[in-house]
Amino acid sequence: MFRSATTTMIRGVRHLSVARPANDKVGFIGLGNMGAHMARNLLKSGKTLSVFDLNQSAVDDLASSGATAAASPAEAADGATTIITMLPSSPHVEAVFTGENGIFETLGTDVLCIDSSTIDPSMSKKVCAMTEERGCDFVDAPVSGGVGGAEAGTLTFMVGGSDAAFNDANEILVHMGANIVHCGDVGTGQAAKICNNMLLAIGMIGASETMNLGVKLGMDPKLLAGILNTSTGRNWATEIYNPCPGVVDGAPAGRGYTGGFGSALMNKDVGLALDAARDAGATIPLGTLSREVYTAMCDAGYAEKDFSSAYEFLQEPNKWSK
Repeated sequence: MFRSATTTMIRGVRHLSVARPANDKVGFIGLGNMGAHMARNLLKSGKTLSVFDLNQSAVDDLASSGATAAASPAEAADGATTIITMLPSSPHVEAVFTGENGIFETLGTDVLCIDSSTIDPSMSKKVCAMTEERGCDFVDAPVSGGVGGAEAGTLTFMVGGSDAAFNDANEILVHMGANIVHCGDVGTGQAAKICNNMLLAIGMIGASETMNLGVKLGMDPKLLAGILNTSTGRNWATEIYNPCPGVVDGAPAGRGYTGGFGSALMNKDVGLALDAARDAGATIPLGTLSREVYTAMCDAGYAEKDFSSAYEFLQEPNKWSK
């Protein structure tokens, strides 16, 4: 059964909200630590999925759960009424949409494109313009909540786009997240995300320094964390994602800093914040310093480890001094 089309006015422009099938096909591109869980939650909700990733084992894993394996972004997008991308950086997003065997080769009309990557807001606006030229809608919808949130379906989505596009996207995003926030026009979702991640980057370094100092002063790490989490120093990095091994069950620190959010990705996100701050004329001294720390971590071999490995890295002052 199809929903009837409705017409709304968005900032003086007549916008047609196009009817979509109740069980429309979703093309999902990008099955990393976050994307794979997001796609799996869509499958659980009854959506028909066509999935693509350069990592064939990730594709095969989703296919074994009921998704259709695609050989390219173009194949994943072919016949889809909604397309979701979850990719590492701006160049990846641009290539997946515009490159050979990319989305635009098979994109139909009246398709909703949702990009949940964390990228430069200007790239979101660029891809949006090209998508709209093809008669489709686009929203940028980066996420917060980590791998645990992706798995549990409790992510926060920060969405930039028209009111009508947001309403359509919300019908999909609710199957992957608990908080779906409309931030404004295209690009504002990315603005919210890079601000959040800059704060997270700074906070994790602070938590790592604090735990490292306390342990070196003879404190039991669990006791120290308990004190912090009932005092004014409490924050997400100390309570939910503590960087000290053995403090929080399930945190990446307890499994060798694997399976989380890589330091290289955090370094990229802080770089986006620095670029945005330069363009906006904003002063961010701690953001700038955090970029230096994560760059040093990547240079020292921590690029693929979870960003909370700052705790481990700071135990090697000779590497930081370089």
